[in-house]
Amino acid sequence: MRWPTILFDFDGTLVDSIELILESYRHTLRVHRSHTPPDAVWLEGLGTPLRVQFRTFTDDPDEVQAMIATYREWNLANHDRMVTAYPGAVEAVKALKAKGARMGIVTSKNLHGLEKGLNLVGMAGLFEAFVTSDSMEISKPDPAPVLAGIAELRGDASTTLMVGDSPHDIAAGRDAGAATAACLWGPFARERLEEERPDHWVADFGQLLRLCDGAG
Repeated sequence: MRWPTILFDFDGTLVDSIELILESYRHTLRVHRSHTPPDAVWLEGLGTPLRVQFRTFTDDPDEVQAMIATYREWNLANHDRMVTAYPGAVEAVKALKAKGARMGIVTSKNLHGLEKGLNLVGMAGLFEAFVTSDSMEISKPDPAPVLAGIAELRGDASTTLMVGDSPHDIAAGRDAGAATAACLWGPFARERLEEERPDHWVADFGQLLRLCDGAG
């Protein structure tokens, strides 16, 4: 394996949950503000924890918590009908595991939401480490969550690949000293991802497998 340690983002990288996320945000702002900002507002912050996103609208910590509760209630109620694995994702993760890769997920989701998604798409049991919004206060694009994932897998940054769809994923992986692979199937334009200087580009999971085998 080119990288014995591989870290993945979750939403927008392994699973297509973008419309669920956007609808959850829209619902929350309709409840708490009676209007919804343009989707670009949410997309720019996608990959950061809810507590960070909702501080854009209020400095009141109690209101932030209320907005998070509204978001999660709607999100969980609609989760199973709106979340699917990206084509080839499950097969690729299983293939990497069979080749001996040690894998983890670094996400802004909480652990409950992450486990729900993994169970839904058939990825439960394939990852050895989880860094979530409730396991540490610091979030991507800070490199600390990536470094925590590497440490949990007993890896080394120089032999780790961080795979993600957002600029926050690429920035965090780069600043942690890991190699980075930017996914082109997520909601971010290539031009935005280019600003964070990813080491590699992948257009599908077949290309990711070839890259990890040293053929990409």
